[in-house]
Amino acid sequence: MAVRNITIEEYWQHACGNMPLLDVRTPAEYHHGHIPGAWNLPLFSNEERADIGTIYKKQSPRLAFLKGLEYVGPQMRHLVEAASKIATAGQIAVHCWRGGQRSNSLAWLLGTAGLEVQVIKGGYKAYRQFLHQQFESFSSSLLIVGGSTGSGKTAMLHALAEQGEQIIDLERLARHKGSAFGALGEPGQPTVEQFENDLYEAIRQLDPTKRIWLENESKAIGKVYIPDPLWQKICAAPLFDVKLPLEARIKRLLDEYACFSIEDLKASFKKIEKRLGGQHLKAALEALDAGKLDEAAKIALQYYDKAYQHHTISRRLPALIIPVEPDSLKPSDMAQWLKKVADYSLKQIQLT
Repeated sequence: MAVRNITIEEYWQHACGNMPLLDVRTPAEYHHGHIPGAWNLPLFSNEERADIGTIYKKQSPRLAFLKGLEYVGPQMRHLVEAASKIATAGQIAVHCWRGGQRSNSLAWLLGTAGLEVQVIKGGYKAYRQFLHQQFESFSSSLLIVGGSTGSGKTAMLHALAEQGEQIIDLERLARHKGSAFGALGEPGQPTVEQFENDLYEAIRQLDPTKRIWLENESKAIGKVYIPDPLWQKICAAPLFDVKLPLEARIKRLLDEYACFSIEDLKASFKKIEKRLGGQHLKAALEALDAGKLDEAAKIALQYYDKAYQHHTISRRLPALIIPVEPDSLKPSDMAQWLKKVADYSLKQIQLT
């Protein structure tokens, strides 16, 4: 039997890619937040875990332990077989909530079955503590792709990635485009906790010595939030304010949103009724009913342009706002232009 304890850092440094990671917590715990890439092989169902917890509190730890054995006993063969299929190289890592009884029990079982097992010290709780420390100490150079709604920021971001730049796609991770229309066409959002986990995993894959591009976002992206330490660094980073003609921005919005039903678009407009104003909302809804999506988009932009000016431009240091006026609307050309402006502007910032 080969079982040893390692930290989450040691797992990433020495085992990641070669050793699968088992999360033995309940499906509900796993859904609320898990280490990206971890397999869920629960020792207990949600109901069994709740039952054990009740016995622990109202009766005794010993009776709770015995109840746990009662639940796990019939599963032992299944647990070994399932883990063995995952651990194709004969090695596997295991964690529970805080590196306690659940992970150590399964580690003993799998070790007895002949697998080489690593137990993550402190479990998922230790991982979360480590993650928050990493957000606090994050020091990579950030560059923000800004611009009014419809400027094609996401397309530029992806073009930057194709051209060898490092990016973090916050909207992809949040599964939301950030505006009142942001949920259209997207699957359900992750929990706030899982968004943080996925965000850190994206950061962990990047070279911290090289610059990283992000799209300008609000702190809240739908129902998830950018962690405060990272948000503060985003707000202090240079913002490249991409400026495109209104007509071009309206066309981009139509290309992106015209595929959705009129009812879905109406529901999205109604989410900003208070900020848009009753008359503007009425005009937008009437435009949608008449099939004049360009007019509805223009009304939406009146609100979003003001919001961008107030929440982004007016709250940043003028020296860190760099205007970008690309001479092409093709995302790859815009990305090339953006890089040129960035290379020149950053040198000027360093000289001042």
